[in-house]
Amino acid sequence: MIRGAAAITGAASGIGRALAVEFARRGCDLALADRDEAELKALAAEIGPTRKVSVHRVDVSKPDDITQFAAEATAAHPSLGIVVNNAGVALLGSFEEIDQAQMEWLFDINFWGVVHGTRAFLPHLKTMAEAHIINISSIFGIIAPPGQSAYAAAKFAVRGFSESVRHELAVAGSPVKLSVVHPGGVATSIARSSRTGVGVTDNARRAQMIERFENAAKTTPKDAALRIIKGIERNEPRILIGNDARFMDLLQRFRPGTYWAPLQRRLEKIAKGA
Repeated sequence: MIRGAAAITGAASGIGRALAVEFARRGCDLALADRDEAELKALAAEIGPTRKVSVHRVDVSKPDDITQFAAEATAAHPSLGIVVNNAGVALLGSFEEIDQAQMEWLFDINFWGVVHGTRAFLPHLKTMAEAHIINISSIFGIIAPPGQSAYAAAKFAVRGFSESVRHELAVAGSPVKLSVVHPGGVATSIARSSRTGVGVTDNARRAQMIERFENAAKTTPKDAALRIIKGIERNEPRILIGNDARFMDLLQRFRPGTYWAPLQRRLEKIAKGA
């Protein structure tokens, strides 16, 4: 059941924005966090006065920002029982094309942002009769294609962290549930907003990588949000989004160490329109 209030990071665009809209439609108040405060205010105006919406400028790579967000959000919304750790970034390039600073930048947002968000809100969530944490991983938290070493490493880490915390909460008999989400290709701006490895000097290659992502991203943010909401209502531990994510998950179950060769052939056929 979606009720009370929800906190969402990365709420200014993509899946986070779509979730905010769908939560509000179901009677949920909102604490919205993002670096883009202008877009958050536009979203709050779109949702309108029927719901209580607080706007918070937060950089999830900064633990103090997250701690302050949790304090302000729970003070503004005492009934807050849903936390969505959604904020994320992408980094294009092979392992040898990205430097350590870039890898740490991505981890600070995609992994440590999830960890700090979970830690900051958990004490409050444990006081609620029912509560739910939703941590956004990726299909690249299940498979690891070439050119995604940093992103896949962070998303695999989100998956492992989330599964362990979920088991700890269950063993303790906590009222807090936890779901980890693995979206496939969702039509967001993450690819166009991505950074490029310092060793990537071919702008045409970057454009090609973005084009391939956008051609493969068949799921809308709204459909992704609706699937996550269904997963929350069913208390699903793992939420796969999109036929592509379900296919890739199944393939790696049958071929855990050798999935890439058949998957690459399938992707090449898709790229050619076959």
